[in-house]
Amino acid sequence: MIATEKIEAAKEKFGQLLEEQLRRVEEMKAQGDFIDYQSLDQIIIGVCGGDGIGPAITAQAQRVLEYLLKEEVKTNKVVFRTIDGLTIERRAAENAAIPPAVVEELKKCHVILKGPTTTPRKGDPWPNVESANVAMRKELDLFANVRPVRIPEQGIDWTFYRENTEGAYAVGSQGIHVTEDLGVDFTVVTSQGTERIIKAAFEFAKANGKTRVTAVTKANIIKTTDGKFLDTFREIAKEYPDITADDWYIDIMTAKLIDEKRRKDFQVVVLPNLYGDIITDEAAEFQGGVGTAGSANIGKRYAMFEAIHGSAPRMVQEGRDQYADPSSIIRAGAMLLGHIGYPEKADKLYRALDICTTTEKKVVITGRDTGATGAEFADYLMKTIEKLK
Repeated sequence: MIATEKIEAAKEKFGQLLEEQLRRVEEMKAQGDFIDYQSLDQIIIGVCGGDGIGPAITAQAQRVLEYLLKEEVKTNKVVFRTIDGLTIERRAAENAAIPPAVVEELKKCHVILKGPTTTPRKGDPWPNVESANVAMRKELDLFANVRPVRIPEQGIDWTFYRENTEGAYAVGSQGIHVTEDLGVDFTVVTSQGTERIIKAAFEFAKANGKTRVTAVTKANIIKTTDGKFLDTFREIAKEYPDITADDWYIDIMTAKLIDEKRRKDFQVVVLPNLYGDIITDEAAEFQGGVGTAGSANIGKRYAMFEAIHGSAPRMVQEGRDQYADPSSIIRAGAMLLGHIGYPEKADKLYRALDICTTTEKKVVITGRDTGATGAEFADYLMKTIEKLK
């Protein structure tokens, strides 16, 4: 195929991609408002263990949530529903990021507590199925990835709002090899996608007494897509005159997070997809690493809460999954509580986690039999919650 024919083939594929994205724009335009969980007769919490250490740590998070919601469970206001089938074995067998039957079950829930899942990489014995996380975000339109980092003794209280469905990841598997020497990937930004993530960040700040929202882009270089994100941020900021709005470029932002004087100033940070992925992993290190961090994936109809680390299959192979640290997905559980309308229970869980992982540390998890099991940590956490007012 001569170069001209290859260019035409690439143009055709690019045209199909643009048509897909324009259809997505129309779908976003037709969406309603956010769900009001407290107005529901019953809130259904789906629990997906995932694979690797996922089932072990998710089981402990569910125990803690059931303990905090025992009255609501008793009155049937809250129901926990186990959803099986999100294992790499079943996903590989069906050659699907999420098996269709699992998707159907997920859509019967309001919120989902999800354990880590394996994403195959080169050399793994699995077919190259898409990330279950990415697929779930697309399927349920979970456009806001929310990650808090709290270290009171260092004055750090950050909440990151990462756009989840656009940017460099939106069509990450649909790049084009124009020729053997030329490959092209795409970054996608829409008005609707940008507006809803930025509004969500400002609304969170307004509802939680935050006084500053910061946008992070590289708009000085990536002028069209990052430029649109920043322009939209500045317009929406005008609707919130009581909140200070500022912006930083991604490269200097990574430096300022380790600046002991400057980093205390940041409160709520809103970012496009790729930058949010990078920055939130860096931020989690201050809290003890990604193994300690929880994450929320929020849409207008559904929400999913998860740990941000991987499935650690080696721990399972070595028979150590019962020693895996569940604090990451328990933190995600605290976010779930706040999201469905129980902020006081969420605050109590956050405070107990701070005590158990930072202040007292009477029960320590090492990932091996030299430390506590996840169940022993959960027991310690629930006893601590019982003592809190």
